[in-house]
Amino acid sequence: MANTPLGLLAYRFATLALTPAVPLALRSRMKRGKEDATRLGERLGHAGRARPEGALIWIHGASVGECLSVLPLIGELLKVPGRHVLVTSGTVTSAKLMAERLPERAFHQFAPIDTPGSIARFLAHWQPDIGLFVDSEIWPNMLSQARARGTRLAIVNGRMSERSFNGWRHAPKTASAILCLFDLCLAQDSQTAERLKLLGARDVRVSGNLKADAPPLPADEAKLLGLRTAIAGRPILLATSTHPGEDETILPAHDALKRAHPDLLTIIAPRHPQRGPEIAMLCGTRPTLRRSETGEPARDTAIYIADTMGELGLFYRVAPFAFIGGSLVPHGGQNPLEPAQLDCAVMAGPHTANFAPAYEAIFAAQGAGRVQSCADIATLAGRLLGDPAAARAMGEAAACGAGALGGAVEKTRTAIEALLSHARA
Repeated sequence: MANTPLGLLAYRFATLALTPAVPLALRSRMKRGKEDATRLGERLGHAGRARPEGALIWIHGASVGECLSVLPLIGELLKVPGRHVLVTSGTVTSAKLMAERLPERAFHQFAPIDTPGSIARFLAHWQPDIGLFVDSEIWPNMLSQARARGTRLAIVNGRMSERSFNGWRHAPKTASAILCLFDLCLAQDSQTAERLKLLGARDVRVSGNLKADAPPLPADEAKLLGLRTAIAGRPILLATSTHPGEDETILPAHDALKRAHPDLLTIIAPRHPQRGPEIAMLCGTRPTLRRSETGEPARDTAIYIADTMGELGLFYRVAPFAFIGGSLVPHGGQNPLEPAQLDCAVMAGPHTANFAPAYEAIFAAQGAGRVQSCADIATLAGRLLGDPAAARAMGEAAACGAGALGGAVEKTRTAIEALLSHARA
C-alpha cells in the first residue's frame, strides 16, 4: 500500500465510496435499455451459473468489436479438451451476440462493475487460471484483485491511441503500477508496443491484429436474397459505421451522384443504430426508409437507413465498395477489414489511427480509397459506379491487402499457451 501511487489509491477509495450507489445506477441504465434486467446480479459479481470443472480461461472485452475479434482465438484455445472459456463484457448487444456465436465450452457473463466487492465476488466464484484483456480494457480493481489471487494476466490485441498515451503520460506512476500487473502484453502494432513499454509494461510483443484473422461477417441467406431482390441491380452507395457529422457529408454526395445515376440507392448503416430517427430527419424530402421499421427498401427509396445490429455482412455482400465511418470525424476510423474480407472496396477519411496498419495495407493494395470531403467521395464513387469491372478489381485488391495481415491468432495462441503452462506450474 505504501508504494501504491496516489492516483490508484484515490480510484480505490472512490469506487468503495460509490458502491452503495451502484444498484441505483444499474436500474437507471436498465430503464434506458443498457442493462439486462434478468442479469443485473452479474454486474454486482453474482455468478449466473456454476463454474465448470477444469481449466478456465477468462477473456474480457468492452463490447461487440472486442468480443467478436477473439472468437477465432477462442476456437483455437478450446481445441485442448477439458478447457472452458468465460467471456465477459459490459453491453447488452455484446451479450446477445456472444449467446449466438460462442462455441461449446465457452459462455458469457456480464462484467462486474469495478468496485471492490463486486470484483471480489466475481473472482471468488470463477477462480480463472488466466485473464486476457482485449484491446485497451483497463479496470484497476479488477486487475489488482485478480493479480493478488495469483491469476496470470495478459493484454491481447492491445491498442493504445496517441490520445490515450498522452493521457497516461501525465500519471506515469499510476500507468506503470497498472501495466506491471500484466505478465504479458500482446500489441497490434509496433507503435502500440513502444507506447506500452514507455509507460512501464513488461514483456511486450507485437502479435498483429486479431481482426485480420476473423472469419467474414455472416449473413442470413434468406435476408440476403430478400435484399438483393429489393435492390434489383440498382447502383449502391454504401456508408457504414457512420458517426454524427458524417451523414451530413454522405447525403450531399448522394445528391451529386444521382445526377449521373438517377436510380442510385444510398445505404447508411450508423455505428449506433439508435441514431436511425436522427438520420431520417437529416434526409429531409429525400425518399427514406428505415430497416428497423419497414424491412427492405422500396423501388423509389433513395436513402435506406440500416439501423439494425449484426447485419453489416448483408450490406458488404451487395455493394462493390463502402465508405467506412469514424474517419471523417476525429474518432479514428472503424474496422476496414470486414468489408475487405468480402471483396468490398474501402474508402475512408483522414482519421484512421484505430486501424492504421489495416487501412495502409488496403489502400496500398487498392491504389485509392482515401477521401477528405463530400467531393472526394462523389468523385471516387462516381468512377466506381461507372466502371463495375474496376470496382470489382478494387474489391479483390482490398481482400488481398487484408489477407496479408493475417497470423495474429496463431501468434497470440502460442503466447497464451506459454502463459497457461506457467499458471499451472
